[in-house]
Amino acid sequence: MASSEIEQIEEPIKSKDLNTLRDERSKNWGVAIGLRNAGIPYTEGAGNIISSTVPMMFYSGEHLYWSGLEGGVHLWKKEEFQLNGIIRMRFFDIPTVSQNEVGGDTGDFGFQLKRTFLDGMYLDLDFLSDDDYRLQGVASLGKIIHKNDYYIDASLSARYKSARFNSFYYGLSEYRQNGVDIGAGMDLKAGLKGRYHLVSNLYLLGAAYATYFDKNVRHAPTIDVNWQGEVFGGFGFFNDNKRHTERDISTRPYWRIAHGFATESNIGDILMGDTIEDPHRNQLTSLAYGHPLSDSLFGVPLDIYFTPMVAWHWASDVQSSSLEWVGAIKAYYTVNWPSKWRIGLAEGLSYIKRISYIESKELNQKGYKPSQLLNYVDVSLDVNLGDLLGMKSLDRAWLGYSVHHRSAIFEKSSQFARIKGGSNYNTLYLQIDF
Repeated sequence: MASSEIEQIEEPIKSKDLNTLRDERSKNWGVAIGLRNAGIPYTEGAGNIISSTVPMMFYSGEHLYWSGLEGGVHLWKKEEFQLNGIIRMRFFDIPTVSQNEVGGDTGDFGFQLKRTFLDGMYLDLDFLSDDDYRLQGVASLGKIIHKNDYYIDASLSARYKSARFNSFYYGLSEYRQNGVDIGAGMDLKAGLKGRYHLVSNLYLLGAAYATYFDKNVRHAPTIDVNWQGEVFGGFGFFNDNKRHTERDISTRPYWRIAHGFATESNIGDILMGDTIEDPHRNQLTSLAYGHPLSDSLFGVPLDIYFTPMVAWHWASDVQSSSLEWVGAIKAYYTVNWPSKWRIGLAEGLSYIKRISYIESKELNQKGYKPSQLLNYVDVSLDVNLGDLLGMKSLDRAWLGYSVHHRSAIFEKSSQFARIKGGSNYNTLYLQIDF
């Protein structure tokens, strides 16, 4: 389990009155950013530390959750047992200079069987694979301590890795001329993670773990150490229902449909009004759902949503069509002059099936290998159509402009393959509250 994953396990709080649209409850959510440092275990780069900036989001729902670098679907629940379908980011701590060539970090997917106990203890059994079916199984025993101002999760885990997994990730059998095939084995990992409440919605986050490699990894010529340590520190904004009083919120759910065109300008230039049109006029259409989380942050009236999105990149003379998936936390601030206007900002993750032309062009010019997974930002401005047109029947409709932005974090994130750049689309949208 990644050290930067600060998990929320609280059950969702259901609305008292499902017939009242505005009778929503504040939900468990958060956005955070931090720095992960880990020792490089390979002979190339041995003794050095690799650092990575890690953006994260958190959401705990009845059927879905996202917790730091892990997300999942609750497939089945019965008393203290639950079965989840999960996807989890896994760090691949090769030297920084090789991460873009190799592809940086990776993601595992599979199933998790969880057993919870009344005293905060839990047992997780994970059965995982990467995208090429290199298998691993993880058994974790942990204990959670949750008080008013802090949350600590201490755990001990054993991870069994197949021979293909060990050969690929530790023997570097497909990356280096001196790579080797090594056998299967079992790692041991121990550590803790947690967060501490500072003031209002602001929290400090931290984690520290140590991994003892199995015999085959320790004796591989590509590995120089027996142990690997990792630490994480950062800060985040959370709405923690175990810390704050449960209350009704005024935020409504919404659907948003948007359509727009690619631009060669970066996001800074776009926000200054300087946009260069993509000569091939590549387009995307997106559909997003807004799930209410809160209506305030630090006492400021902000409507905050968890917003999953799907975007379709249309085929053109320079690219094939492609599907993009987005998960983000979005906040709106409303200005009542002379009509109701809203300024919006979203932060999250974007995964695209095939890299778009506009993104490939920029990254190829800079000498980078593109990454399917990137950071996602959405900046928007919209106006209430009911106010604008003087029609009360349209008071739940908003017409707006947004920038659909995918990028890495200036070569600072290994999970985004250490690249700098990305893509931008200017879009117009219609958003309907319900």
